[in-house]
Amino acid sequence: MAEPDPRTLEALGLAEAPREHPLSYPGARPEESVLLDGDRLLPLTRRVYEDRVPVLAVGSNACPAQLRHKMAQSGVSGTIPMVKTRVFGLGVGVSAHVSLMGYVSASPFHAPGAVGELFLTWLDAAQLAVVDASEGVPVAEGAYGRAWLPASDVRIELDSGELLPGAHVYVNRRGVLHNGSGTPRPHPGEQRPLLASLLAGSARLRELFGETPEEFCARARGDGALCARGTELFTEERLTTASGLEKYVGAGPSSRP
Repeated sequence: MAEPDPRTLEALGLAEAPREHPLSYPGARPEESVLLDGDRLLPLTRRVYEDRVPVLAVGSNACPAQLRHKMAQSGVSGTIPMVKTRVFGLGVGVSAHVSLMGYVSASPFHAPGAVGELFLTWLDAAQLAVVDASEGVPVAEGAYGRAWLPASDVRIELDSGELLPGAHVYVNRRGVLHNGSGTPRPHPGEQRPLLASLLAGSARLRELFGETPEEFCARARGDGALCARGTELFTEERLTTASGLEKYVGAGPSSRP
Protein backbone atom coordinates (compact mmCIF):
# COMPACT_ATOMS: atom_id res chain seq x y z
CA MET A 1 0.00 0.00 0.00
CA ALA A 2 1.33 3.44 -0.95
CA GLU A 3 2.26 5.81 1.86
CA PRO A 4 -0.03 8.83 2.32
CA ASP A 5 1.26 11.99 0.64
CA PRO A 6 2.77 14.15 3.43
CA ARG A 7 2.31 17.27 1.29
CA THR A 8 -1.51 17.32 1.38
CA LEU A 9 -3.33 20.00 3.37
CA GLU A 10 -4.85 17.26 5.51
CA ALA A 11 -1.45 15.77 6.35
CA LEU A 12 -0.07 19.20 7.17
CA GLY A 13 -2.98 20.17 9.41
CA LEU A 14 -4.04 22.98 7.06
CA ALA A 15 -7.28 21.56 5.67
CA GLU A 16 -9.87 23.59 7.61
CA ALA A 17 -11.41 26.46 5.61
CA PRO A 18 -12.93 29.40 7.51
CA ARG A 19 -15.79 29.41 5.02
CA GLU A 20 -16.86 26.09 6.53
CA HIS A 21 -15.63 26.75 10.09
CA PRO A 22 -16.13 30.48 10.86
CA LEU A 23 -14.47 30.42 14.28
CA SER A 24 -11.24 29.24 12.63
CA TYR A 25 -10.91 32.57 10.74
CA PRO A 26 -8.46 33.65 9.36
CA GLY A 27 -7.39 30.03 9.08
CA ALA A 28 -4.09 28.19 9.29
CA ARG A 29 -1.35 29.24 6.92
CA PRO A 30 2.03 27.82 5.86
CA GLU A 31 5.23 28.67 7.66
CA GLU A 32 7.09 29.46 4.43
CA SER A 33 6.58 30.28 0.77
CA VAL A 34 4.82 27.45 -1.09
CA LEU A 35 3.03 26.50 -4.26
CA LEU A 36 -0.56 25.57 -3.54
CA ASP A 37 -1.34 22.82 -6.02
CA GLY A 38 -4.95 21.90 -5.42
CA ASP A 39 -4.77 19.76 -2.29
CA ARG A 40 -0.98 19.86 -1.87
CA LEU A 41 1.73 22.32 -0.87
CA LEU A 42 4.88 22.10 -2.99
CA PRO A 43 8.20 24.00 -2.97
CA LEU A 44 8.45 27.23 -4.96
CA THR A 45 11.15 27.49 -7.60
CA ARG A 46 10.87 31.28 -7.93
CA ARG A 47 9.20 34.23 -6.25
CA VAL A 48 8.06 36.50 -9.11
CA TYR A 49 5.52 35.52 -11.78
CA GLU A 50 5.24 38.13 -14.54
CA ASP A 51 2.25 36.33 -16.07
CA ARG A 52 0.21 36.61 -12.85
CA VAL A 53 -1.22 39.37 -10.66
CA PRO A 54 0.32 40.02 -7.19
CA VAL A 55 -2.32 40.24 -4.43
CA LEU A 56 -1.51 40.64 -0.74
CA ALA A 57 -3.48 38.27 1.49
CA VAL A 58 -4.51 40.18 4.61
CA GLY A 59 -7.05 37.70 6.00
CA SER A 60 -8.21 34.23 5.02
CA ASN A 61 -6.79 34.40 1.50
CA ALA A 62 -3.49 33.40 3.11
CA CYS A 63 -5.14 30.16 4.23
CA PRO A 64 -4.54 27.43 1.59
CA ALA A 65 -7.76 25.64 2.51
CA GLN A 66 -9.75 28.83 1.95
CA LEU A 67 -8.18 29.33 -1.46
CA ARG A 68 -8.77 25.67 -2.32
CA HIS A 69 -12.42 26.03 -1.31
CA LYS A 70 -12.94 29.16 -3.41
CA MET A 71 -11.28 27.75 -6.53
CA ALA A 72 -12.93 24.33 -6.30
CA GLN A 73 -16.36 25.90 -5.84
CA SER A 74 -15.87 27.84 -9.08
CA GLY A 75 -14.16 25.06 -11.04
CA VAL A 76 -10.97 27.08 -11.42
CA SER A 77 -7.36 25.89 -11.19
CA GLY A 78 -6.11 25.69 -7.62
CA THR A 79 -2.43 26.13 -8.48
CA ILE A 80 -1.35 29.35 -6.73
CA PRO A 81 2.12 30.56 -5.73
CA MET A 82 2.07 31.92 -2.15
CA VAL A 83 5.11 34.00 -1.21
CA LYS A 84 5.97 35.15 2.28
CA THR A 85 6.69 38.88 2.40
CA ARG A 86 7.63 41.71 4.70
CA VAL A 87 5.32 44.67 4.22
CA PHE A 88 6.17 48.18 5.38
CA GLY A 89 3.44 50.78 5.94
CA LEU A 90 0.41 48.52 6.25
CA GLY A 91 -1.55 47.34 9.29
CA VAL A 92 -4.15 44.58 9.58
CA GLY A 93 -7.38 45.85 11.08
CA VAL A 94 -10.94 44.67 11.66
CA SER A 95 -13.43 45.08 8.82
CA ALA A 96 -16.40 47.28 9.60
CA HIS A 97 -18.84 44.66 8.39
CA VAL A 98 -20.20 41.27 9.35
CA SER A 99 -19.45 38.64 6.72
CA LEU A 100 -22.14 36.36 5.36
CA MET A 101 -19.68 33.55 6.11
CA GLY A 102 -20.31 34.10 9.82
CA TYR A 103 -17.22 35.98 10.93
CA VAL A 104 -15.83 39.52 11.19
CA SER A 105 -12.94 39.59 8.76
CA ALA A 106 -9.66 41.46 8.49
CA SER A 107 -8.96 44.52 6.36
CA PRO A 108 -5.79 46.57 5.83
CA PHE A 109 -5.21 50.13 6.96
CA HIS A 110 -2.53 52.73 6.31
CA ALA A 111 0.10 52.45 9.03
CA PRO A 112 3.28 54.47 8.36
CA GLY A 113 6.24 52.92 10.13
CA ALA A 114 4.57 49.54 10.65
CA VAL A 115 6.31 46.34 9.53
CA GLY A 116 4.51 43.01 9.26
CA GLU A 117 4.55 39.65 7.51
CA LEU A 118 1.91 38.77 4.95
CA PHE A 119 1.56 36.24 2.17
CA LEU A 120 1.47 37.45 -1.41
CA THR A 121 -0.61 35.35 -3.78
CA TRP A 122 0.13 35.33 -7.51
CA LEU A 123 -3.22 34.86 -9.30
CA ASP A 124 -4.00 34.20 -12.93
CA ALA A 125 -6.96 35.96 -14.57
CA ALA A 126 -9.52 33.27 -13.69
CA GLN A 127 -8.31 33.00 -10.09
CA LEU A 128 -8.36 36.77 -9.68
CA ALA A 129 -11.96 36.87 -10.91
CA VAL A 130 -12.92 34.23 -8.33
CA VAL A 131 -11.27 36.06 -5.44
CA ASP A 132 -12.67 39.42 -6.61
CA ALA A 133 -16.16 37.92 -6.62
CA SER A 134 -15.67 36.39 -3.16
CA GLU A 135 -14.71 39.82 -1.79
CA GLY A 136 -17.62 41.62 -3.46
CA VAL A 137 -15.47 43.70 -5.80
CA PRO A 138 -17.73 43.52 -8.89
CA VAL A 139 -20.85 44.85 -7.12
CA ALA A 140 -21.38 48.32 -5.66
CA GLU A 141 -22.73 46.95 -2.37
CA GLY A 142 -19.88 44.45 -2.00
CA ALA A 143 -17.68 44.58 1.09
CA TYR A 144 -14.34 45.22 -0.59
CA GLY A 145 -12.75 47.19 -3.39
CA ARG A 146 -9.42 46.12 -4.87
CA ALA A 147 -6.62 48.66 -4.50
CA TRP A 148 -3.16 49.01 -6.00
CA LEU A 149 -0.48 49.90 -3.43
CA PRO A 150 2.61 51.39 -5.13
CA ALA A 151 6.07 50.72 -3.72
CA SER A 152 6.49 54.45 -3.12
CA ASP A 153 3.87 54.19 -0.36
CA VAL A 154 3.96 50.55 0.76
CA ARG A 155 7.20 48.59 0.49
CA ILE A 156 6.78 44.88 -0.29
CA GLU A 157 9.86 42.74 0.21
CA LEU A 158 9.73 39.08 -0.82
CA ASP A 159 11.50 36.49 1.31
CA SER A 160 14.10 36.28 -1.46
CA GLY A 161 14.96 39.94 -0.86
CA GLU A 162 13.34 41.04 -4.12
CA LEU A 163 11.20 44.19 -4.03
CA LEU A 164 7.94 44.56 -5.92
CA PRO A 165 6.85 47.79 -7.67
CA GLY A 166 3.51 47.35 -5.93
CA ALA A 167 0.71 44.89 -5.29
CA HIS A 168 -3.06 44.69 -5.05
CA VAL A 169 -4.94 44.38 -1.77
CA TYR A 170 -8.62 44.29 -0.79
CA VAL A 171 -9.80 47.38 1.11
CA ASN A 172 -13.09 47.38 2.99
CA ARG A 173 -15.50 49.90 1.52
CA ARG A 174 -17.02 50.60 4.94
CA GLY A 175 -13.70 51.19 6.64
CA VAL A 176 -12.36 49.44 9.72
CA LEU A 177 -13.23 49.37 13.41
CA HIS A 178 -11.30 51.72 15.70
CA ASN A 179 -9.85 51.22 19.16
CA GLY A 180 -11.92 53.89 20.91
CA SER A 181 -9.68 56.83 20.06
CA GLY A 182 -10.22 56.85 16.31
CA THR A 183 -7.12 54.77 15.51
CA PRO A 184 -7.76 51.53 13.58
CA ARG A 185 -8.09 48.53 15.87
CA PRO A 186 -5.61 45.75 15.04
CA HIS A 187 -7.12 42.39 14.21
CA PRO A 188 -6.06 39.93 16.95
CA GLY A 189 -5.46 37.16 14.42
CA GLU A 190 -8.11 34.90 15.94
CA GLN A 191 -11.88 35.09 15.66
CA ARG A 192 -12.94 33.93 19.12
CA PRO A 193 -11.28 36.73 21.16
CA LEU A 194 -12.36 39.33 18.61
CA LEU A 195 -16.02 38.34 18.75
CA ALA A 196 -15.92 38.01 22.53
CA SER A 197 -14.59 41.56 22.80
CA LEU A 198 -17.11 43.00 20.33
CA LEU A 199 -20.03 41.30 22.09
CA ALA A 200 -18.83 42.40 25.53
CA GLY A 201 -18.72 46.00 24.34
CA SER A 202 -22.20 46.25 22.81
CA ALA A 203 -25.55 45.23 24.28
CA ARG A 204 -27.19 45.86 20.91
CA LEU A 205 -24.73 43.52 19.21
CA ARG A 206 -25.54 40.85 21.80
CA GLU A 207 -29.26 41.28 21.10
CA LEU A 208 -28.61 40.50 17.45
CA PHE A 209 -25.94 37.80 17.64
CA GLY A 210 -26.13 36.26 21.11
CA GLU A 211 -23.78 36.16 24.07
CA THR A 212 -20.92 34.00 22.76
CA PRO A 213 -18.68 33.77 19.69
CA GLU A 214 -20.31 30.43 18.88
CA GLU A 215 -23.76 32.02 18.86
CA PHE A 216 -22.48 34.93 16.79
CA CYS A 217 -21.12 32.66 14.05
CA ALA A 218 -24.18 30.41 14.03
CA ARG A 219 -26.62 33.31 13.73
CA ALA A 220 -24.61 35.33 11.21
CA ARG A 221 -23.70 32.52 8.84
CA GLY A 222 -25.88 32.70 5.75
CA ASP A 223 -28.25 35.37 7.14
CA GLY A 224 -27.79 38.34 4.84
CA ALA A 225 -30.32 40.57 6.58
CA LEU A 226 -28.77 39.97 9.99
CA CYS A 227 -25.24 40.57 8.71
CA ALA A 228 -26.39 43.81 7.10
CA ARG A 229 -28.00 44.92 10.36
CA GLY A 230 -24.82 44.11 12.28
CA THR A 231 -22.79 46.13 9.77
CA GLU A 232 -25.16 49.08 10.20
CA LEU A 233 -24.81 48.80 13.95
CA PHE A 234 -21.04 49.29 13.77
CA THR A 235 -21.71 52.65 12.10
CA GLU A 236 -24.58 53.61 14.41
CA GLU A 237 -22.42 52.99 17.48
CA ARG A 238 -19.60 55.03 15.93
CA LEU A 239 -17.17 52.16 15.96
CA THR A 240 -15.84 52.71 12.44
CA THR A 241 -13.09 54.82 10.92
CA ALA A 242 -11.46 55.18 7.51
CA SER A 243 -8.61 52.85 6.61
CA GLY A 244 -6.60 55.56 4.89
CA LEU A 245 -6.33 53.35 1.81
CA GLU A 246 -9.50 54.49 0.06
CA LYS A 247 -7.61 56.63 -2.46
CA TYR A 248 -5.86 53.56 -3.86
CA VAL A 249 -9.02 51.64 -4.78
CA GLY A 250 -9.40 51.33 -8.52
CA ALA A 251 -5.97 52.87 -9.17
CA GLY A 252 -2.80 51.36 -10.56
CA PRO A 253 -1.94 49.16 -13.53
CA SER A 254 -4.27 46.77 -15.30
CA SER A 255 -5.18 43.77 -13.19
CA ARG A 256 -4.92 41.41 -16.14
CA PRO A 257 -1.74 39.30 -16.25
